[in-house]
Amino acid sequence: KKCKEILETEPNVSPVKCPVTIVGDVHGQYHDVMELFKIAGTAPTTNFLFLGDYVDRGYYSVETVQIVLALKVRYPKRVTIIRGNHES
Repeated sequence: KKCKEILETEPNVSPVKCPVTIVGDVHGQYHDVMELFKIAGTAPTTNFLFLGDYVDRGYYSVETVQIVLALKVRYPKRVTIIRGNHES
């Protein structure tokens, strides 16, 4: 519910603070996302731009979407997410 509220209030075009780590097309690769956090840092100290396509192909699509949305709710100013072609 909180995530829906956050996303509904954001503009269609959102500014992104730099420096930013750009993450694209994770396709349910939850363990790769966790490895990315080890390398790039975590949301309290790193800005992230997730480019969508969180699901499909990988075995952990639900977990991948959950971690991205949880980060968005916890750090709405540090995490920017956009919709890919697998999200509607």
